[in-house]
Amino acid sequence: MASFTAYKWLGNFNNFIHLHGIIKCWEDSGTRIKYRNWIWLRKICSTCLLSLLLQIMFISADTDPKDAVALTSLGNLWKNKPSNWVGLDPCGDSWIGIRCTDSRITSITLSSLGLEGTLSGDIQSLTELQALDLSYNKGLTGGLPASIGSLIKLQNLILVGCSFSGEIPPEIGSLKNLVFLSLNSNRFTGSIPATIGNLSNLYWLDLADNQLSGTIPVSNGTTPGLDLLTHTKHFHFGMNQLSGEISSKLFSSDMILIHVLFDDNKLTGSIPSTLGLVKALEVVRLDRNSLTGPVPTNINNLTKVAELHLSNNKLTGPLPNLTGMNALAYLDMSNNTFDAPDAPPWFSTLPSLTTLYLENLRIGGQVPEELFSSSPLQSVNLRANHFNGTLNIGSGFSNELQLVDLRNNLIDQVTVGGYKKGLLLMGNPFCTENGPDFLYCKPLKKLAPSYSTPKNCVPFVCPSGQDLSPKCKCAYPYSGTLFFRAPKFSDLENITYYQSLEASLRTSFMKRQLPIDSVSLKDPSTDSNNYLNIILEVFPAGVDRFDQLDILNLGFILSNQTFKPPSIFGPFYFMAEQYSAFRAVPSSSPKKSSNTTAIIGAAVGVAVLVMIMAVIAVFVVRKKKKSEKYREQTQPFESWEPSRNIGAAPQLKGARWFSFEEIKKCTNDFSGANDIGCGGYGKVYRGTLSNGQLIAVKRAQQGSTQGGLEFKTEIELLSRVHHKNLVSLIGFCFEQGEQMLVYEYIPNGSLKESLSGKSGIHLDWKRRLRVALGTARGLAYLHELADPPIIHRDIKSSNILLDDVLNAKVSDFGLSKPMGDDNKTHVTTQVKGTMGYLDPEYYMTQQLTEKSDVYGFGVLLLELITAKKPIERGRYVVREVRIKMDKTMDLYGLQELIDPMIGLGTTLGGFEKFVDLTVKCVAEMGVDRPTMSEVVKELEIIMHIAGMNPGTESASSSSVSYEATSRGTTGHPYGSESAFDYSVGVPPSKVEPK
Repeated sequence: MASFTAYKWLGNFNNFIHLHGIIKCWEDSGTRIKYRNWIWLRKICSTCLLSLLLQIMFISADTDPKDAVALTSLGNLWKNKPSNWVGLDPCGDSWIGIRCTDSRITSITLSSLGLEGTLSGDIQSLTELQALDLSYNKGLTGGLPASIGSLIKLQNLILVGCSFSGEIPPEIGSLKNLVFLSLNSNRFTGSIPATIGNLSNLYWLDLADNQLSGTIPVSNGTTPGLDLLTHTKHFHFGMNQLSGEISSKLFSSDMILIHVLFDDNKLTGSIPSTLGLVKALEVVRLDRNSLTGPVPTNINNLTKVAELHLSNNKLTGPLPNLTGMNALAYLDMSNNTFDAPDAPPWFSTLPSLTTLYLENLRIGGQVPEELFSSSPLQSVNLRANHFNGTLNIGSGFSNELQLVDLRNNLIDQVTVGGYKKGLLLMGNPFCTENGPDFLYCKPLKKLAPSYSTPKNCVPFVCPSGQDLSPKCKCAYPYSGTLFFRAPKFSDLENITYYQSLEASLRTSFMKRQLPIDSVSLKDPSTDSNNYLNIILEVFPAGVDRFDQLDILNLGFILSNQTFKPPSIFGPFYFMAEQYSAFRAVPSSSPKKSSNTTAIIGAAVGVAVLVMIMAVIAVFVVRKKKKSEKYREQTQPFESWEPSRNIGAAPQLKGARWFSFEEIKKCTNDFSGANDIGCGGYGKVYRGTLSNGQLIAVKRAQQGSTQGGLEFKTEIELLSRVHHKNLVSLIGFCFEQGEQMLVYEYIPNGSLKESLSGKSGIHLDWKRRLRVALGTARGLAYLHELADPPIIHRDIKSSNILLDDVLNAKVSDFGLSKPMGDDNKTHVTTQVKGTMGYLDPEYYMTQQLTEKSDVYGFGVLLLELITAKKPIERGRYVVREVRIKMDKTMDLYGLQELIDPMIGLGTTLGGFEKFVDLTVKCVAEMGVDRPTMSEVVKELEIIMHIAGMNPGTESASSSSVSYEATSRGTTGHPYGSESAFDYSVGVPPSKVEPK
């Protein structure tokens, strides 16, 4: 930090002039200067030389100085960091494990490098970080800093197999973009933060194998909970100390969970019946808890479940009916206290069953012969029950059947029908009669050796620390253990499973172009958790060891689940062993100079010369940038002119450049027949491309309210955003002085036209709810998922378009503004917008935030209710609703304001909650308004109340109907009808393309 301070000091021009004056005085004084002063000046100049060198390094570096300092500070806390982490330019010097975009560090992946140390709060300075993977570094200890919540762009946080401890900070709930959260196999304590429920984009949540305690949090109206994670597919919480009941609120039909792994905790209470509503489930592990009560009767609704583990609980009631669970491959309900039934009929009706474990359940009657004929069946464990009579395996048994364990039952007769594999009958009357030496009355001998990938030669001994690869080469392998949490099979001797796993591992590694010679698997076994453990070794190609970059890439593939094993293996995690083959690079000792004074003197002279040149260079660069900034503001398209010899038009993602002649041709020379609307910006024309695609061309007129910068903004922003509820930009034209934007054609005009009756489209209550939700989803995408986030700044009914099935699409981005990292909350800018929709807080303070869009959206919701303009005959709809609103009355007493076309006389499901949401959106202060993602969730709840499915695409359950037989040529508002520009003396800020 001292070096960086020196850099900033030298960056001040006045400080440099002061130093230059000292040196000039020294030069002018000649021999008159006293010796001690010369020594003092020499020390000053030596220090300045160091500072100057730091300054030059930062100026010329590819890395943002703030990021460089933060990463250097983190690295100073770590031992065994990558060998090329030297200097001050991580991006320019391609530091191992670091990825950058536009000089900002966006990814840190350092798995399996043997790092030791802690993760400090300096991580908060890496504000552009999107991925952090420090997995398999057992030497990383200490707590997870709360400041990690500042990394709002973080998408992947992967800390598998480290030694982090303490509580998981609740600030982690601020990482709204987080998709992948893996903190498993650490030493975290405390409860699961309820704030994780705020992570609406979360796909993978793995907190297993820690020391977490307390209950699984659910929302209660004031605090969030995991029940809000409707887009998450993985709940991995096994091997902790979680307690309390599993709330029925945790699960719902809206969820898309496929894995619920709560095994080996201290959970109590009953299994919630809401579990049966999660139809996407594939793996359920609730075993080794203290669950009580009956299994919900709707458990057999989970027809996609392949692994169901309920063993070692205190479950009671009847044995659950699993009829219809045709995907079920692995079932274990052992060691519970169910009512003592006879063998249930579904025993022999599950077509995918490979493994049946029903040990110690007091099941009686005769074992049905049909059970053994199921073709994939491999293992049957019915030990310690009350089965009696004759065991008849029959002649039609499955060829894959490896083990039948019926020890400690009441069987007195056996008919094996040719079955000669594993049958255990010890503890039955049959063995009492036939003696302990009878074939089925003694322990089994191991049928085959444990699997190991075969070597293609006669094995030989390798040097110490190296292993022999399957291709018979000695090398240091990257090794560890694969833990499969719910495999679909129990036959550990079937080598085809391991061969398929080897092949998929090789394929995954080769796709990442890693130098892999071969992959070896060995010693498969099951542990006390019923996890399948397999040792993995990966051997390098052409050399005897991997380098550091290869190691972290191997670790990343396994830590972030890039590798997908064959489906029969189910969910997994990997624990790497430390790679010990890294060669230590000896540090060279600097040689002392015999003429230190001469070197320092020369360095001072060079420093003065370089310093002068550096200042001149900085001055010229700053002057040039200032000139370019002014030119770009006054002539924003100068750099885009094809006539200038500086390159062609910009290549923007998803948008193409059209010539003026192309646009002229596809609109039939801008004929009046194709004129579909106009606004302050200009006219909009319908056109047809050569491939038959319909387009809408927005053509600027001279004197339009949208200037060049706004036109450029709309192109740059729209080319980066892609969402079904945003109008898609196809291309643009800036030739011959024209400014034209080419959009997809939206056939049903604007929401304003529909509400006014101009379009002839009838919008009933349910259609209006869908329009509201679609608009909200589009805005939520702009605020939270666009890169960078975007404030629309002109939300109104004329800018919401309706496609052929009445899906809402947000249009007109001419006034939009990206939110930078340093000004995401408050952006000082020129006040722009449309009267009636304009946020009063923004108008008064000139401070623009995303909550300004929320206010405009709230006014839009009032339009959906009333079909009135925001300001009509001097009356402001927001004020009118507030005055007339009475929560004690039906429909809040707003009947006279409600649009008659909305469907009065029918049930307006969720109307009151809709009004409550609207009032929140138009709150006077932005801090009191919800975010757009919160609005989306609330609208989805309202739609459920109205008996609708928010997941369907169309705004109506049937085809779009018209009240008029012909719409004629309605206006098509790809441009605003009016956009007021309230200049307050703040110059417009330049919007830079990313």
